[in-house]
Order: sequence, then structure tokens, then C-alpha cells
Amino acid sequence: MRTKLLALAAVLAPVAAFAAGGEAKLDHANVDVTNRASLQRGAANFVNYCLGCHSAKFVRYNRMAADLGLSEEQLIANLMYTGERPHDTMRIGMVADDAKRWFGVLPPDLSLVARSRGADYLYTFLRSFYVDPSKPTGVNNIVLPGTAMPHVLWELQGVQEAVWEGHPDAQGNVQKHFKEFKLLEPGRMTPEEFDGFVRDTVNFLEYAAEPAQLQRKALGFPVIAFLVFFTLLAWALKKEYWKDVK
Repeated sequence: MRTKLLALAAVLAPVAAFAAGGEAKLDHANVDVTNRASLQRGAANFVNYCLGCHSAKFVRYNRMAADLGLSEEQLIANLMYTGERPHDTMRIGMVADDAKRWFGVLPPDLSLVARSRGADYLYTFLRSFYVDPSKPTGVNNIVLPGTAMPHVLWELQGVQEAVWEGHPDAQGNVQKHFKEFKLLEPGRMTPEEFDGFVRDTVNFLEYAAEPAQLQRKALGFPVIAFLVFFTLLAWALKKEYWKDVK
């Protein structure tokens, strides 16, 4: 247990240092969990590009299908490829020891990542990989420096490099700051298409973090309307009861 905590601390240490420096400016994801078409595309993206390494063990396939407006036949044909049953949760077949040997750390479960990190963090992170030959995977990330995750979406986004600029401090030391990305090799998608792809994926992760929010938000308007109506009714009733009291 102690070894796991130390490994986790080592992974998260660059995040704390980077956040403290204010280097990573997060872009607004602008997700909408009521958009079923986006959620369906995001679920397909997650299954095809993320589920090989990252589980979502708190998400059940048949619950997801019902929330996303999919029949069981559509679910099995489009989102289930390795013999799972509809009532199973979204788990992976990767052996933990193999994952640690390949990546140096066990890829985290993503069920609650949108709640712990936020949609803007995920949206920016997935779009912020850049070439770094000094890293074992050949890439690094502006949002999470030193990440063990390879750029699995490079064929879609393309290959980009980070452009840095330096400004001397009071002691004359030059501090390097991120300026922008420069596309070296285009991917199969245009930048706008890739942004939409990532937004759909993050939208699904936002849903996965709290599937009940769809029902909660759907109930919000009727509940507010009832409370407003009841308030007006109570006010009118109070006036009627007290009209003769002086």
C-alpha cells in the first residue's frame, strides 16, 4: 500500500508543481450531457481509444445504453467487442503487472475523473501532447508534464511541437514559458474536427462521473415550477386568511 502511495505521489508531483506555476491555461470544454448524439459519439470514442487501458468500472453497459437512447442490439454491435454482457461494467482485460511494466504506473480508472479533474482539464489535456524525444513515449504534455500516457490520438490530431519563449527574471535567469503549439504533421482530422472529437469524449466522461445527473437535470424545471406555483398559492392563501385581521 505504501509503495502504491509513493508511486501515485511521484506521478502527481509534476501536476502540483505545474499548477502552482500557472503554466497550463485550461480551455473551456463547453460540454452538454443532455446532448445524446454527443454522448453516443463520446461513448464510441472512449471504447475505441481509451478502454484498452482505462476502465470505467462504475459504469454499467445497459444503464449507459438506456441513458444514451441505445437499444441492446445497438449496444452490443457498436460498443461491446470482447464478449462482455450487457449488465457488466466497463472493465479492461489488461493485467496490472503488464501495465506497470509498460507504462511505469497502472492506468487509472476513469469513472470519476471528470469530477476529480473537471471537464476543462480533460479537454485541454487530450489536446496538449507535443513531441519530446527525451521521454520514453516520445511525447510530453503541457497540462501534465512527465505523463506516462502515450499520445494515443496522434493519428487523428497529428504531431505538434511546443513553442517556448523566455523572459529574464530579476536575477537575469531566463525562465522558459509555453507560448503555442506548432503542427508538424497533420492528422486525419482538421483541428476543428479533433476539438469536436475530444469534446464528445469528455462529454461522455462527464456523464460517466454521474449518470444520475441526466434525471436530476430533467427534474429540475418541474421541481422549480412546482415550488414557484406553491409559493404563489401559499401567499394567496395567507392573504385570504389574514384579510380580516387588523
